[in-house]
Amino acid sequence: MAQAIKNTTSAANTTAAASAEQAGQFLTFVLGTETYAIGIMAIKEIIEYSSLTEVPMMPTYVRGVINLRGAVVPVLDLPVRFGKASSAVSKRTCIVIIDVLLGSERHVLGLVVDAVNAVLDIPAGDIEPPPAFGASIRTEFIRGMVKINNKFVIVIDVDHVLAVDEVQALTEIQQDPLQADGRAA
Repeated sequence: MAQAIKNTTSAANTTAAASAEQAGQFLTFVLGTETYAIGIMAIKEIIEYSSLTEVPMMPTYVRGVINLRGAVVPVLDLPVRFGKASSAVSKRTCIVIIDVLLGSERHVLGLVVDAVNAVLDIPAGDIEPPPAFGASIRTEFIRGMVKINNKFVIVIDVDHVLAVDEVQALTEIQQDPLQADGRAA
């Protein structure tokens, strides 16, 4: 019996260690001239940019919605969310589909990015806390910063990209796909 408990604990520790290693992997991408990173555990997939359905009366940072295998997914324009100008769509523009914890619920969101770079292993110890001032985006969106090839990469905290009231508006879009497509009033 003691051996079984020890083996279970050992397996749990091995799983936790593997999870910790994965938590150190980040997808890097470009928005304008800045490089950002998101932990890969939040990423569901990366899709080619295609036409979006615009939804009236949404905040400016919500570019629209897409139909992802029957689910209505709000797509955010990160530069606008960060207080910058929207980027022009190019052949490298794509949508990163993420799963985030907003409030007490999980939500699927799309993030428009100018280009995806690579998945990098970044040790947790290399991530510096967000600066108190001087960053190009508000610090509540920033998990930290890391220096890669003599350039700072901003690590985004995807669970804090939206406030609770903003989540409510996006939840309403996801729950009423006919309204999001403009087919119902």
